[in-house]
Amino acid sequence: MSKTLSMTALFLLAASSLRGADAPPFLSYVRERAKSLQAKPFGPKSLEEWKRERAQIRAGLARSWGSFPETPCALDAKKLGEIDRDGFRIEKIVFQTLPDVWMTANAYIPDGDGKFPAVLCVHGHWSGAKQDPVVQARCVGLAKLGFFVLVVDAFGAGERGIRTPLGEYHGELTAATLIPTGKILAGLQVYENSRAVDYLSTRPEVDTSRIGITGASGGGNQTMYAGAWDERFRCVVPTCSVGNYQAYLGVACCLCETVPGALTYTEEQGVLGLVAPRGLMVINATRDGIQFSHTEARKSIAGAKKVFQLFDAEASIRHTVIESGHHYNQPMRQAMYGWMTKHLKGEGDGSPIAEPKIETLDREKLRCYPEDSRPKEWMTIPRFAAREGRRLVAKIARAASPDEARRSNAARLAALRDRVFRKPYSPDSTPFEQPQTQGNTTIFELESEPGAPIRVRVDRGKPEKTVVVLHSEGLEKAVSSEIVRELRLRDTTVVTIDLRATGKTAHPRDRIGSATDHNSAQWSLWTGRTLLEQWVWDLRRAIDVVSKHSPKLTEDLAVLGIETMGPVALFAAALDDRIHSVATRGSLASFISEKRYVKQRIGILVPGILRDVGDVEHIAALIAPRPLLVEGAVTGSGEALDQEALANSYGFAKETYQLLGAESSLSLRTKISDKDLVATILESVASE
Repeated sequence: MSKTLSMTALFLLAASSLRGADAPPFLSYVRERAKSLQAKPFGPKSLEEWKRERAQIRAGLARSWGSFPETPCALDAKKLGEIDRDGFRIEKIVFQTLPDVWMTANAYIPDGDGKFPAVLCVHGHWSGAKQDPVVQARCVGLAKLGFFVLVVDAFGAGERGIRTPLGEYHGELTAATLIPTGKILAGLQVYENSRAVDYLSTRPEVDTSRIGITGASGGGNQTMYAGAWDERFRCVVPTCSVGNYQAYLGVACCLCETVPGALTYTEEQGVLGLVAPRGLMVINATRDGIQFSHTEARKSIAGAKKVFQLFDAEASIRHTVIESGHHYNQPMRQAMYGWMTKHLKGEGDGSPIAEPKIETLDREKLRCYPEDSRPKEWMTIPRFAAREGRRLVAKIARAASPDEARRSNAARLAALRDRVFRKPYSPDSTPFEQPQTQGNTTIFELESEPGAPIRVRVDRGKPEKTVVVLHSEGLEKAVSSEIVRELRLRDTTVVTIDLRATGKTAHPRDRIGSATDHNSAQWSLWTGRTLLEQWVWDLRRAIDVVSKHSPKLTEDLAVLGIETMGPVALFAAALDDRIHSVATRGSLASFISEKRYVKQRIGILVPGILRDVGDVEHIAALIAPRPLLVEGAVTGSGEALDQEALANSYGFAKETYQLLGAESSLSLRTKISDKDLVATILESVASE
């Protein structure tokens, strides 16, 4: 696998996911949910109808991406160097998109005088980002054809990674740090690309009425969204990126391409329709992943054409298919040159234009900050996410009395139900299949929701002592753990669960990079229901089943969430008072992390949770005055907290427990033995 295309190739390899009747159960469930969300056919019948739908789509995108600043910060642009080339020059530039957030860029400026049309070039998942030869080629070609070109590094990529060498990937657990803030990477890219237009508008060489945008792969997604959102782009050419949202379900995609909840209000045809009546050319390859395929793209383009027709601008949308694999090669570039020339220069009919001679540079020569010269306090994605997260949490008022604590909890619980767990939960009244019983072990196999299978195992001990043990790798991993063995030695009834997309219900191709639930978590985000929400539903359904089968087992119920299942236990207990006590082991202490997440799951991250409800400590406060044990908590980057840091991380919860007269019910412990952990859990059940 070539270094240049390594991440893109990884996505396309993962795109060979099973389809149709062969699809694993969780994938089938997600696809059926997506279909139900898209039941209404697309096709506005009039401009007035489209204006209403357009407003709804834009409002939906704004919610999904997170808010943009009302007043942009100063660009404070700086030129850091210049390279003379044949027919043009290259400037090395940085400018500020958000306070203390700097975008690295290269400007390719044609020789000569006059106002030039401009094109913003955005890269995809090529390891060199704006410096990569694949990206350089279109910049050189456009400059030689008389376009002012600005090419930028996306947040977290190229020169804007956590570390200074090129080649860093900004997706999976790096981009995931943004999710709790509600500012999603896809939305930040749209905003930053709009700031790039702001910068272009400051250049005397640029005709600001003639600006286009193009990119391939992940850069094609940036092109589609920025072109749809910012009407200053008069010509929009996404390449090897357009398909449709439904096709994403079953394949891998970067978090920079994921728009949470998008399927609840639109499809790609609606987004493409936002470009009308401006110039839009969609370029696809014949040999590409299904999510970027020309066959899937045709569906979106057919819908978008209906909008262009309302403007009498059907000639302004064109679909070009190139015999090729996933790329931005010469035939694709030549098609783009012709379309840009027609819509930004008013010349020609949009047919391909022959490419001038292309000579690219060693990518290191184009860097704004060669080697390790970048400022030490550079704003990375995790640092930005942490800054935003702290700002949001600082707004949460501390209660000064028991009544204030109760009102605060009630308001937070209402927000949790309204903004996170939007589907109201109702106890299960449907019959389940005859359970399989062998000795003291009973296994239930059921659908938690239609099409979403789970497995529940009950190992019987004393009915007055029941503990649900949640493990991210499913019930078999939980059953074989030392903690469950210790519980069984004490004659405890132990319930373990294969939550959907875990254990035997796990998707076989879920991991990308270090994110174990990369695909299942993102497919869930597309449909507007996080895995966390679904897992909490499954836990509550399991309690229903166990209670129906043997009511006495759930009279005094404790839930233990191990590592990444800790938040599931906390959220479930906040919502369900049948859970009498809660314990977490090695679980995330805060969604805020200045470093990329390590050994965390994307599925436990809720878009905007810090904005709408609060941090882990605020969720924990909702459990008061019921017993809560937090043991061996870790930071987002996987570092164990000492006793002082642990107390600080759960300060809000501690204050709430104190105000409600239940200080002794909250136990914050660094790592303890399995025996001590079990003893503490069973004491909490007994105390209830």
